[in-house]
Formats: sequence, C-alpha cells, structure tokens
Amino acid sequence: MGLDHSHPQMFPGDIVEYPRNKYFSHFAVYYGERDGVPYVAHLTCRDSDAKLPLFGRALRSEVKLDPLDMLGKKYKVSNMLDDSFPARDFHTVVKPAIDDMLGREVTFDILFHNSEHQATLLRYGMKRSEQIETIYKYIMPAWKKLFADKKL
Repeated sequence: MGLDHSHPQMFPGDIVEYPRNKYFSHFAVYYGERDGVPYVAHLTCRDSDAKLPLFGRALRSEVKLDPLDMLGKKYKVSNMLDDSFPARDFHTVVKPAIDDMLGREVTFDILFHNSEHQATLLRYGMKRSEQIETIYKYIMPAWKKLFADKKL
C-alpha cells in the first residue's frame, strides 16, 4: 500500500490509519496518553441483530478507547482533509465529544457510517470516507431504479 509505518509523532486529534487489506483501513483518533500509555478512540464494528440495512450491512458499534498498539503495530497519521477543512480544537470540542460517546451503542449501515466517517466527523465536524466513495460508483447504478420508483 506504500504506507510508511515509522510510528510518526502524533498530536491529540490526529487521525490514525491502520491498514487492513489493500482496499480498506481502520481509522481512529489519537486521544493522548494516560499514565504514559498512548490511546486512540475508535469505532468498533460487529454485525447487528437488527434487520434494517438499506444498503451494505447493518452493524452494531460503539466508540471505544484502546491503547494505540492494541489495534495493530502498523499505522500512520492520516489527516487527509487538512488541506480542505480546519481541524477542530481537541480539548474543547473533540475530547468532550469522544468522552460523551464512549460506551454508547449505535446501529448503522456500513455505507453511511464507518470508522473513517467517525474519525473525520470528530476531527473536522463532517463525515467523509474516501474508501466508501470509491465503491459508490458501483452501487449507485443499482439504486437508480429504486430511487425513481420511490422505494428507497
């Protein structure tokens, strides 16, 4: 994937990318250190018991705080939208939002919310997933008729 995994210097609020395969990565937000241990806030994903997905897969999820290395030894800082959007202040906006979400369970459709969406929502205040956007072009044609027939 051409990723450099040299354990870069991170600052609270940075997006951390953990590559999973050649198409997808798991994303987290660097939370800072507690007792000398670096932590990240990330969105966990498990299949949901609810049967409400319109597209993709319904997932049951929650935001968790875990040690940085628990999610993987290979990672990089990936503040991919810094050129387009200002990062929100970590201590007054991002950290309180993470603290408020910890442990709350959420059910969602994977195409409309995933770890990359959650990380960009926390850092920039808006949801954006470059990985999911690359597959929309294959999904949208299948939805056109359903949208036209007002079945979605």
